Amino acid sequence: MIQVLTAILLFIFSYALWVVYNNYLSTTKLANLPPGSYGWPFIGESLALLRAGWDGEPERFFQERIKKHGNPLVFKTSIFGDRMAVFYGPAGNKFLFGNENKLVAAWWPTSVRKIFGKCLVTIRGDEAKWMRKMLLSYLGPDAFASHYAATMDVVTRSHIETHWRGKEEVNVYQTVRLYAFELACRLFLSLEDPNHIATLGSLFDVFLKGVIALPIDFPGTPFYCSKKAAASIRTELMTLIKERRVALEEGKASSSQDLLSHLLTSSDENGRYLTEWEIANNILLLLFAGHDTSTCSITLIMKRLGEHPNVYDKVLNEQLEISKNKEAGEMLKWEDIQKMKYTWNVVSEVMRLNPPIPGSFREALVDFEYAGYTIPKGWKLYWSATSTHKDEGNFDDVTKFDPSRFEDSGPTPYTYVPFGGGPRMCLGKEFSRLEVLVFIHNIVTNLKWDLLIPDEKIVYDQMPIPEKGLPVRLHYRQV
Repeated sequence: MIQVLTAILLFIFSYALWVVYNNYLSTTKLANLPPGSYGWPFIGESLALLRAGWDGEPERFFQERIKKHGNPLVFKTSIFGDRMAVFYGPAGNKFLFGNENKLVAAWWPTSVRKIFGKCLVTIRGDEAKWMRKMLLSYLGPDAFASHYAATMDVVTRSHIETHWRGKEEVNVYQTVRLYAFELACRLFLSLEDPNHIATLGSLFDVFLKGVIALPIDFPGTPFYCSKKAAASIRTELMTLIKERRVALEEGKASSSQDLLSHLLTSSDENGRYLTEWEIANNILLLLFAGHDTSTCSITLIMKRLGEHPNVYDKVLNEQLEISKNKEAGEMLKWEDIQKMKYTWNVVSEVMRLNPPIPGSFREALVDFEYAGYTIPKGWKLYWSATSTHKDEGNFDDVTKFDPSRFEDSGPTPYTYVPFGGGPRMCLGKEFSRLEVLVFIHNIVTNLKWDLLIPDEKIVYDQMPIPEKGLPVRLHYRQV
């Protein structure tokens, strides 16, 4: 009884402080804040944002508030315990992307910063530039133009033979997760032991559920479980890092073998190397990025191809044309990937309708003015890909699936932002592009499928996922 009364009194006291602080803001020099509401104490408007995602309409949260407050270019809210200014539409995207490290800097919620530790997404300034440059030398287009397409093709063919061929039905999301994680483990760590990959994969399943969550560090909460799983993954990674360091010193591994070797042997202009802990954190980050975003994209592409047989046929014809010009058993090359123009238009339209990363955060480095309002230093900022992509002012008939939008010059700048933009544009863009196209090439030239739940709902639990994982019935092509 005493504990209940204590909790009630704490809530009342906190609420009173919340009201006093809001009144204070309204009477200070920062009174010219954007329109909006902070919602409830502590949780703010987080539940409304999450509910819109669970309903499969994440854009609704933003569109309702823009309409309610007279269509401003920015509005204020409180999400995940932080006061935020939400920048709406292409103008907001352009402003945030163009002022990185000037007026704004990258920021992520407490849960992300605590779980990932010091890595590319949680650092800023010159250190972030160096780390990004080092990772880009492995993940950029020049690197993929060499042997990565063939390696991805080998892994993809093996995956389809093992997990698809001979099956009447599969759950696409669950099956593609195995593929994406195996591919990332192989390319980043040269890890091929299926038991080791399965162990890491089971930890990732727990880890992913609390990456973006209220940072309640109490047993049983998603954040607590995610943090523990991340610690276990790091332990595994540290063992691999130490083993690889020995192998490099003994000449049993090369500096160009994979991302792990690359990070162990690369330094900045002053001769500084990443610590083993920093390497583990960055590999954890890239395993996360390569694991979930690609899984969501591939699953939703298969959903759209199943819904639109005419689009499937066009993709198939493009891929068969590429296969026709190759020797039997010959692997895909970078030049083949460049020929998949229509297929990439399809992928782009899927990401327009359901961007794998719904949006991202920044932090105001100084007080600044935007659209006639004051944005205070220290405030968190947010831009939304989902609301930009679903705005009738940016795209005609926004809910229609139409890959032709991406022909010729494509959408107007800053209206299509699935990978973000500016200095913080998604580091794994080329990796994701190659992975998705190699998979689509192999799946359509081997299989056709029927959707077992034709109108399956897409829900956003951090990322867009078909509610039941997209179960399909398979039909095999004659090879």
